[in-house]
Amino acid sequence: MKRRALLGAALGAAALPGLTAMGRKPARPDYEARLKSLGIILPPAPAPVATYVPWRRVGALLYIAGQGPARSAGAKAFGTLGKDLSIKEGQAAARSAGLNILAQVRSALGSLNAVRQCVKLGGFVNSADDFHDQPAVINGASDLFVEVFGAAGKHARFAVGVNTLPFNVAVEIETVWEIYT
Repeated sequence: MKRRALLGAALGAAALPGLTAMGRKPARPDYEARLKSLGIILPPAPAPVATYVPWRRVGALLYIAGQGPARSAGAKAFGTLGKDLSIKEGQAAARSAGLNILAQVRSALGSLNAVRQCVKLGGFVNSADDFHDQPAVINGASDLFVEVFGAAGKHARFAVGVNTLPFNVAVEIETVWEIYT
């Protein structure tokens, strides 16, 4: 370790990823404290409604299965965007689905502090034929992740419209996370 620290100091922190110029690993962000400071309370992680697992860890990646909004989100989390729901209501449904995702991440890892970054978000929006603002709707979840994780919450993403979703939910979102191992 002493040799690595000296080498890191001599070459600069960029030469050895994960080390500061002083040869120490930087402190991990405290995302649990960030949640608390934002006044965000996560719901219990939803149980699967069919034959699948809610998450799967593979090496340093954590895959979260598609999550819809929490039932506690109310009637405006169900229905079709462009017909039953406004963009603002769709964003609230996407934020609620994002909270369910974070609950699954915590369930899988024990703490959000094990997250290195959000890698990818895939969003499905229950859309009327003439509705074309799926990206604006999915921003409800994307904005939540950036609010909680800062730059580590930014991700690659897709947002697509579909003609129906299970249980008539407004959105379904899946994610991939890089985690500390």
